[in-house]
Amino acid sequence: MAISLPFVLALAITLSTPFAAQAQQTKKVPRIGYLDASGDSSAPSPSLEAFRQGLRDLGYIEGRNILVEYRYAVGKLDRIPGLVAELVQLKVDVLVAPVLPAIRAAKQATKTIPLVMVLAVDPVATGIVDSLARPGGNITGLTRLTRDLSGKRLELLREAVPGLSRVGVLWDTEAPGPAIAFKEYEAAARALKIQLQSLEVQGPNPGLEGAFGAASKGRAGGLVVITNPVLRRFLKRITELANKNRLPSIYEVSEYVEGGGLMSYASSETESFRRAATYVDKILKGAKPADLPVEQPTKFELVINLKTAKQIGLTIPPNVVARADKVMK
Repeated sequence: MAISLPFVLALAITLSTPFAAQAQQTKKVPRIGYLDASGDSSAPSPSLEAFRQGLRDLGYIEGRNILVEYRYAVGKLDRIPGLVAELVQLKVDVLVAPVLPAIRAAKQATKTIPLVMVLAVDPVATGIVDSLARPGGNITGLTRLTRDLSGKRLELLREAVPGLSRVGVLWDTEAPGPAIAFKEYEAAARALKIQLQSLEVQGPNPGLEGAFGAASKGRAGGLVVITNPVLRRFLKRITELANKNRLPSIYEVSEYVEGGGLMSYASSETESFRRAATYVDKILKGAKPADLPVEQPTKFELVINLKTAKQIGLTIPPNVVARADKVMK
């Protein structure tokens, strides 16, 4: 029996349609949203660059098999809720928000889009997740600090400056994260019998000169800087003022030390943001944020800048230098 050409063509089209539809579905490129709190499009933050590297390490190539929607707050915390809302409206597959104001805004804006955090504060104490083991809801990720880290920084600063009894704490009173951290430093200082002097600034124009003037008048013998996106924009100015006032300082991220600060003690920020890409990968492959435990750092790095120590006339004891993971000369 002869089969007509139109019948053959119709049959071919019918059979190929499901496969064509399936191929089209498999070609869907996932889209993630990333909020850079301190950088801008012309100068992305080091944390964003680390996250991008993490994606590349996992085989993702932007524009080919993954799309990233970037939003930049340039250190202006009041812009964060609006930027988060933009990313939520785009219905991204995953939203990466590395600071507390962004996570809170995202948590309020969506209960369905998976959120990956990289927080410097305790996500359980701040009500972001139910627990580290089972975060619940649509949020998971990494926390960079443990509860005893504030005390460890004060201990290291006192070891570097023998006889230290009064320490100034520079922090932005308009941001929720630093307020929580300041309370942790207060508790640690009481245990160590160290007097704290609160050096309060308000972003985005923090008035740093006045804060350092207050530290000098208060005879602070050392300085702790509680970092946040606002103060991070003034990193260079902060280290310059600390060194100008010959104020031994310890920071929460090594980037300050690379910019001329004296010392830092923290988990590796670069590694944390690379690891954040791993969470994105797992979620894109079907994992639920509620079932992915929040990761805590297991290694902390002490970084010391001996060039800065010499500049401010400080000789750091050899036993402290010997414990440093990185020494800048």
